[in-house]
Amino acid sequence: MATTPTLTYEYDRIADRKRLDFISDAISSKAQSNAKILDVGCGNGVISRHLGKLGFNVLGIDVSEQTIARAHELNTLPNVFFEVISAEQLVAQGDTFDAIICSEVLEHLDNPSSLLKVLYQSLKPDGLLIVTVPNGSGPRELFVTRPVLKMRRSNNWAWKLIVKVKTLLGYSGTTVQSAADNLDHIQFFKKSDLEILSSENNFRIVRFGKANFIEDVFPFSFVAKKIRGLQWLDCKIADALPYRFTGGFFSVWVKAK
Repeated sequence: MATTPTLTYEYDRIADRKRLDFISDAISSKAQSNAKILDVGCGNGVISRHLGKLGFNVLGIDVSEQTIARAHELNTLPNVFFEVISAEQLVAQGDTFDAIICSEVLEHLDNPSSLLKVLYQSLKPDGLLIVTVPNGSGPRELFVTRPVLKMRRSNNWAWKLIVKVKTLLGYSGTTVQSAADNLDHIQFFKKSDLEILSSENNFRIVRFGKANFIEDVFPFSFVAKKIRGLQWLDCKIADALPYRFTGGFFSVWVKAK
């Protein structure tokens, strides 16, 4: 099995590091160090590069030329590659992988099942699929994402005010994980939704994890952004609370036998 050396992180936020640790721990506990990993919707390649530093052979793919260009700029690892290609094209080429990462992707898709069916074909029989998504009924989605999407669609004075305030506070539309132009959430998953989705696509979830609690809810987000101790505490609180209160779900899927 692969061992996890001491690594530096490209992520600053504790919640992002927690997600990255969940992913790398899940893969390292099962896969050999030279395993083939696919990072679907890899964005700027943060996860891909982290796994590459652990010794895995990683292919990060995204349909956004902008994000892949940025991933290439940041990459110095000979065992990590990036390509503008769809998962469907990989299946057509007959490529299969020991583990597949689908992190913060499904919430952006009109039809998540269409991607999951493709990933099923790309995953080796004993492989792992790591899926992370926001909790659709969690604090961030209820109090930030959904209201903001509604106001933006109306393009009223409230939305214009929010844009000005976010700009003054240093918020942008992109993230450290992705420079894509559109990061809207159009799916809102509960834990039970993920379990149903996995079963419908011939997977079985064998492990769940939690993200943070209210760190992403303004105005707490503005304070926590500057105080790492609050971020750490917020993640610990999420671990102690029931799943419905977490800001996001981490999960490990295997092919159903």
